[in-house]
Amino acid sequence: MKFSFAQKIGMTQVFENGKVVPVTKVQLCSDVKVQALIDEDKSGYKAVQFGARYSKKVKDTQLPRLLREVRVKGDINLEVGTVLDISQYEVGSVLSVKGVSKGKGFAGVVKRHGFAGANATHGTKHTERSGGSIGSGYPEHVLKGRKMPGRAGFKTQTLKNVKVVGIDVENNQLLLKGAIPGPNKGLLQIVG
Repeated sequence: MKFSFAQKIGMTQVFENGKVVPVTKVQLCSDVKVQALIDEDKSGYKAVQFGARYSKKVKDTQLPRLLREVRVKGDINLEVGTVLDISQYEVGSVLSVKGVSKGKGFAGVVKRHGFAGANATHGTKHTERSGGSIGSGYPEHVLKGRKMPGRAGFKTQTLKNVKVVGIDVENNQLLLKGAIPGPNKGLLQIVG
């Protein structure tokens, strides 16, 4: 099982077989360790807890500032205290990347949901970017799930099947194909 915490650096491009490939450069945390193994007999499910950025100290044991749990279906071939570094990745391997998308603040329906908006002619007055009718006469209330204005972005997103294009062992960095959710310097979880 592969796992890492990473920080998004930014996007760039590389050339593969004469074609431009957009890639995102990410900086891996160097001190990712297996913190605990959760057994199916005790907890009812199998999982592995990973920790990083060890700085807190309680009773002579260092505690991680980052702690995440990943559920596992098959056998767990890791032990508590195992350090996971960049050597676990290979060029061409496929990963799953989780991050928090960029927050865009309070947004209307055109920006948030992609509504077309109304015509800007023929007497339309101040309603070009409005959502239109929000309910019908019978239920006499707005139904759940109605697309309305609200906070856009700032949601946890998981990208699956992200390909590793390049590995920089000296700087502890990966090049991942395509765009990754979140702003630069945002925290990512990489699972493989």
